[in-house]
Amino acid sequence: MDDVSLSIPLQILDNGVLAWGLAACGLAQLSKLVIELIVFRRWRPAVLIETGGMPSSHAALVSGTAAAVGWQEGFASSVFALAATVAFVVMYDASGVRRAAGFTAERLNALPESLWQTPFEKPLKERLGHSRKEVLVGSLLGPMIALLGLNFLGSPLQLTQLITNALG
Repeated sequence: MDDVSLSIPLQILDNGVLAWGLAACGLAQLSKLVIELIVFRRWRPAVLIETGGMPSSHAALVSGTAAAVGWQEGFASSVFALAATVAFVVMYDASGVRRAAGFTAERLNALPESLWQTPFEKPLKERLGHSRKEVLVGSLLGPMIALLGLNFLGSPLQLTQLITNALG
């Protein structure tokens, strides 16, 4: 719904690219809870707010958003080129720099406290990045969710109207 007469907050709320990119991120994060239940047989809702793990919600967000931009604006557009570039940087960072920082934290936490002049108040966070497999799965999940959302459900306001019409 590209209505210029909508107020700025409504335009943001009705932005299908943003909405389906965020939906991809949310569904990737939610799938971590399902994986935790199936694979590890434990209920651990904390995974919903943790970084790291399968699949990468960061990769789902940026790849879904970039794909949605491409579908909406064209894959030859400058805005798609920008979105794709940002997506590649975020995914590289998640599987490279952040993952390395997590490994470093793991090794620092393993050192005996006697080596430190002032001990840590709490251990360093070790689960920061993603394996390439986690990033790959997130980067496939994102565009699938964005494509399905944009093509079959539309923008959030269109979805609301669809639901309202179906119920009323």
